[in-house]
Amino acid sequence: MADSAIKTVATDVDVAAFIAAVEPAVRRADAERLCALMSRLSGEPPRLWGPTIIGFGRYRYRYDSGRTGEMCRIGFSPRKATLVIYIVDGFPGHADLMARLGKHKTGKSCLYVNKLSDIDMAVLEQLVTESLGVMAERYPL
Repeated sequence: MADSAIKTVATDVDVAAFIAAVEPAVRRADAERLCALMSRLSGEPPRLWGPTIIGFGRYRYRYDSGRTGEMCRIGFSPRKATLVIYIVDGFPGHADLMARLGKHKTGKSCLYVNKLSDIDMAVLEQLVTESLGVMAERYPL
C-alpha cells in the first residue's frame, strides 16, 4: 500500500540556512529577494514546508473526498533548474498580469521562472498581493 502521509508539512528547518545552501549563486540571490518580498507582502515569517518549499502563512483545506490538510498560503521553491512560485490564479485581472509578467511558464497554481531578472517584479508583486487576497477570501483566518 502506498504511503498516504502528507509530506509537505511545516518544519522547523532554518530558512536562512536553507537559502544559504541554494546553488547556483543567482538562484540563492533570487531566493533571498523572493523571501523578503513574500514576507513583506504576507506579514508572515518564512517557514520551510517539506524539504524545499519556503512558505508564508498557512491555511487548512478539505477536498471533496473528505481528506484535509494544511499548506502555506503562498510560497516558492528555489529549485536548481528554476524558481517555482506558488500562488493562486483565476482572479480578475490575472491573465493581464501574466501577459505583462515577462518570461515564465505556468502549471497548476505554479509559476516557473528561470531568474527574477526575466520578469517584471512590480507585476509579480501584484500577482502575490492578489493571490493573498483570494486566499483570505477562500480561507479566512
